[in-house]
Amino acid sequence: MKRYLLLTSAALITAAITFISVNSQDNEMGFFITSVGSGDGANLGGLSGADAHCQSLATAAGSRGKTWQAYLSGHSTNSSAGVDARSRIGFGPWHNANGAEVASNLNNLHSPNNNLNKQTALTENGDMVNGRGDSPNQHDILTGSTLDGRLIEDGSNHTCNNWTSNGQGTAQVGHFDRTGGGQNPTSWNSAHGSRGCSQADLVGTGGNGYFFCFATD
Repeated sequence: MKRYLLLTSAALITAAITFISVNSQDNEMGFFITSVGSGDGANLGGLSGADAHCQSLATAAGSRGKTWQAYLSGHSTNSSAGVDARSRIGFGPWHNANGAEVASNLNNLHSPNNNLNKQTALTENGDMVNGRGDSPNQHDILTGSTLDGRLIEDGSNHTCNNWTSNGQGTAQVGHFDRTGGGQNPTSWNSAHGSRGCSQADLVGTGGNGYFFCFATD
């Protein structure tokens, strides 16, 4: 009987540890706002440079074994097709650094029912970002995207020359805190265009060159 009880107890402990481990993995960070930008306005080194920045910040914050990509759209060039931000980030679900789910899948992410707001749209370190009403306001987040996460195709460039320009141009930005001005003030990913592509212009519009990062796996 004692042997049976010991085996049963061991099995229960193993099951509990396994459950906690799996549950912990399920809630691992899969989304964040960059705690720092490039420092060079919207010149992020292109999409590849932005992805590398996401990967570097995530790794420094303790994330392991995940591939990170920036939520940024890109215009077509002579050598590459245009790309939609939503096609770069996997399929979800995504949790913030504190384990809270911000979106269950792509459709939920791009619907009014996602859980993105000032309290949940945290940096890789779990810190809250300054929003509207804070000083300085840094709620503008670079995306270059439409409300449903696709490239804006109206004949103009909304990505600061595919995230390589720190001068002339504009970048479509979202409001992570879901408030402010612009055509779509409550949109997390497509509120309005920036004043320009320089660091000063991004700051002047209400941002700091931050962008969203998602784990694709």
